[in-house]
Amino acid sequence: MYFDELALSDEVLDALWDMHFDECTPVQEKTIPVILEGHDVISCAQTGTGKTAAYILPLLTNLAFDDHDPDKLNAIIMAPTRELAQQIDQQMEGFGFYVPFSSVAIYGGKDNGAWGTQVTGLQRGADIVIATPGRLLSQMNIYDIDFSGVKYFILDEADRMLDMGFYDDIMTIVRRLPKERQTILFSATMPPKIRQLAKTIMREPVEIQIAVSRPPETIKQMHEFVDEGQKVEKVIACLTAKRSNSEAVQQQRGPTAEGGLKKVLIFAGKKQRVKDLTRTLRMLNIDARAMHSDLEQHERDQVMLDFKNGKIAVLVATDVVSRGIDVTDIPLVINYDVPHAPEDYVHRIGRTARAENKGEAMTLVSPDDRIYWKRIERFLTTNDQGRTTKDTGSSTRSGKGCSGGSRHSSRNRGGHPHRSPKANRGAHSSGSKPRS
Repeated sequence: MYFDELALSDEVLDALWDMHFDECTPVQEKTIPVILEGHDVISCAQTGTGKTAAYILPLLTNLAFDDHDPDKLNAIIMAPTRELAQQIDQQMEGFGFYVPFSSVAIYGGKDNGAWGTQVTGLQRGADIVIATPGRLLSQMNIYDIDFSGVKYFILDEADRMLDMGFYDDIMTIVRRLPKERQTILFSATMPPKIRQLAKTIMREPVEIQIAVSRPPETIKQMHEFVDEGQKVEKVIACLTAKRSNSEAVQQQRGPTAEGGLKKVLIFAGKKQRVKDLTRTLRMLNIDARAMHSDLEQHERDQVMLDFKNGKIAVLVATDVVSRGIDVTDIPLVINYDVPHAPEDYVHRIGRTARAENKGEAMTLVSPDDRIYWKRIERFLTTNDQGRTTKDTGSSTRSGKGCSGGSRHSSRNRGGHPHRSPKANRGAHSSGSKPRS
């Protein structure tokens, strides 16, 4: 399906046109119409499937056509980490380029200027608030914030937020929101605690599932049983091995050589392990940098920017990066340590094979890690039925993971994608235009 076949506002379609986004991903195709109809939604989709656009695009359209108070907060988007909140904020700027709605990102850090900007946005009634639960709760405890105008409440990566212990914070925020609202929940997995949360805060939600808990088929998954002392040697072997690139096998000349393998992401279980491995790799003349919670916010931002721009060959990180990193051309992910939760494995390796690219994931399994690896194998085996379901019972297969929609459709759309007449623009066909 193409975006111009959906009941999105012309301003949103203009932004998509400028960004060369034409064709919907499966999660966008299934989720956007349901959100536009006003239903509460539980959408279960693997990482990298374009889920951020799946709620931003209908949110902007609903704000354009629905009645709401322009002087109050109208929508809250919750995210588990500052990195994901920043990514959502960036995508909001792109998709919302032609709409007159303001947004503010609320997340932690030691930037006093950011705190002031966040307070101003909350008190003056930004249309859309993008926030981590802890930071928003901190603002609520200090300032009198009016939530009476909130009509849309969106939780992104809800499973991760619960894993991080944010359940009580989320419920405290929910109790301040109007009962008459649309609640949308996105999660990569659907454990019982997510269903319990949905039962508590949602009303007759429509459930949509896309490839539940299954990594994209475009990821070549590998693992190797090694002793703990062999892990560094195996990492070096991975960095210098032959890799597949654009369906042609090329010999990589090493991570520090001209033309060598770049943008490799290595996950370690603890920040001290990240520091030690980064130090070891740099001693071996490998261009590696570390990403962990001890870094200041400006340091994390700079490291991520350099990695995204290809200035860093290898990024060694804790799970703080497993969700929320928007880098589409990572060829290889290495699990230096096996994650204890199978869901974290899915998110880690989901950093590769994004935006219709292919990728590889290598997991190093030490004797102490074998119990966790067996859990992952069982998890993937019992959750390999990827499907999209609504309450009507329809189902389709989903094999691709991409970040925002296919670029440049193969069929000729005949110029601007939404200038052709439509038989039916849906619920918003005769609505008023957005305020200017």
